[in-house]
Amino acid sequence: MTVPDAAEPRYAVVVPTVGRPSLVRLLETLDGATGGLPAAHRPAEVVVADDRPVARGRWDVADPPLDLGPAGGRLRARVVRTAGRGPAAARNAGWRSTSAPWVVFLDDDVELPAGWARQLVADLAAASPRTGGTQGRLLVPLPAVRRPTDWERGTAGLQGAAWATADMAYRRAALEEVAGFDERFPRAYREDADLALRVREAGWGLERGTRTTVHPVRPAADGASLRAQRGNRDDALMRALHGPRWRDRARTGRGLLARHVGTVAAAGVAVTGALAGRPRWAAAGAAAWGGLTLDLLRRRTVPGPRPGDDVFAAELRRMAWTSVAIPFAAVAHRAAGEVAVRTGATPAGPWPPALDVVLLDRDGTLVHDEPYNADPEAVRPLPGAREALDGLRARGVRLGVVTNQSGIGRGLLTRAQVDTVHARVSDFLGAFETWQVCPHTPGHGCTCRKPGPGLVLAAAADLGVPPYRCAVIGDIGADVGAALAAGATPVLVPTPATRPQEVAAAPLVAADLAAAVEALKDRLAAPADATGGAAR
Repeated sequence: MTVPDAAEPRYAVVVPTVGRPSLVRLLETLDGATGGLPAAHRPAEVVVADDRPVARGRWDVADPPLDLGPAGGRLRARVVRTAGRGPAAARNAGWRSTSAPWVVFLDDDVELPAGWARQLVADLAAASPRTGGTQGRLLVPLPAVRRPTDWERGTAGLQGAAWATADMAYRRAALEEVAGFDERFPRAYREDADLALRVREAGWGLERGTRTTVHPVRPAADGASLRAQRGNRDDALMRALHGPRWRDRARTGRGLLARHVGTVAAAGVAVTGALAGRPRWAAAGAAAWGGLTLDLLRRRTVPGPRPGDDVFAAELRRMAWTSVAIPFAAVAHRAAGEVAVRTGATPAGPWPPALDVVLLDRDGTLVHDEPYNADPEAVRPLPGAREALDGLRARGVRLGVVTNQSGIGRGLLTRAQVDTVHARVSDFLGAFETWQVCPHTPGHGCTCRKPGPGLVLAAAADLGVPPYRCAVIGDIGADVGAALAAGATPVLVPTPATRPQEVAAAPLVAADLAAAVEALKDRLAAPADATGGAAR
């Protein structure tokens, strides 16, 4: 474990969002909690990771800008577009685009009281050099005039949850050591527990701070508790990654899966007995299923609203039908998760996995930059490019190109001309398995134009690999930004056109393409590594 020197507790704030209206309220309370305070008490950076999904293959469609409200402007919040890849990926894109020594993760539906910033700074200042993270204390307001609903009680469970990223500050050095959140967790579930376990396994301590954060209960549809059973898939991955006792170490509680398995088994006995003409089996199975289902209904309704409460009838109806469906959904999702882990569909090796794909910018990285080039005869490969690429091919690494070509959108050249230029590049440098081109101008608002993630995500989809198994090599900050937004590994190879601030902000810088390949070699998959596990 690397122990950092004591430093002023400067912090960045990262907020993943899918565009809920509560985001504006959070930014308002963040501005209110930090405005007028000394610089050390205000966030050095605020990054909003816009994880609104993009329709598959429609990176060219411009979405309405994310509404940050007036507070977003006052906080100078930056937006990173992550295109619906889940909160783990959104948080990674957010923190990797900051530089402060502490990163505070906030959910977009929390609210910060007036004293939050001072308490946060006190928590960070009190952290020992071996402290990797400090958690805020969550307060969930519940109705004062009636008992809470099942959904409200579930949200209130966050008050005792360990390491919930609704308000969790991590030291940058700890995040870097464990490579951040594991993006194989696609939902807002277990990704925070997994990170906490890996941080602690790396030798860092995690503490509960003194600051308080308000987490209101957001509205939920009738089937919310049923959809929540998808988290059983993530439990299968947690078991594969951290062993059978992971719940004890992650402090998550035991859950009801064993009872759900019993309920489903009883239903199976009832159906099998009926089909086989065994009425006693059928009756015994039906009785067991009915008893277990009624017990689940009792567990969920007794602590809830009483007759006469305005929500009682709706809550009873909701609890009745979901209590019948939940055991089957839970078991089905857990079975699907186990199958995915055991077959390698969800690889369960160390995070981050090895790299299978290297994506490269075209102009300034592979060939000399000829602005708006429509002439294949003007293509001039950079020295050493062919040798570096052939070395990757010899290792079995797949190659692709991701390039902005705004000349098409400006009417200066056609896509056919660009394709002709690309054919000439391949003549010089060998075949590439995918070419991804953004034809739009900067003002179009598309997701494909770098630093947006669209080109990288499209290339990964075209090659059938997750984006975190890709590296991106380019010569400007937009290439690095696209890689970070997509969850890929960026390498910057500066040219005279690269701005100094882009070099300073890049996580990895190499002198030339050969050096970039050398810098990646420890992360590249071995030629025989075709299962999705990390090569080590």
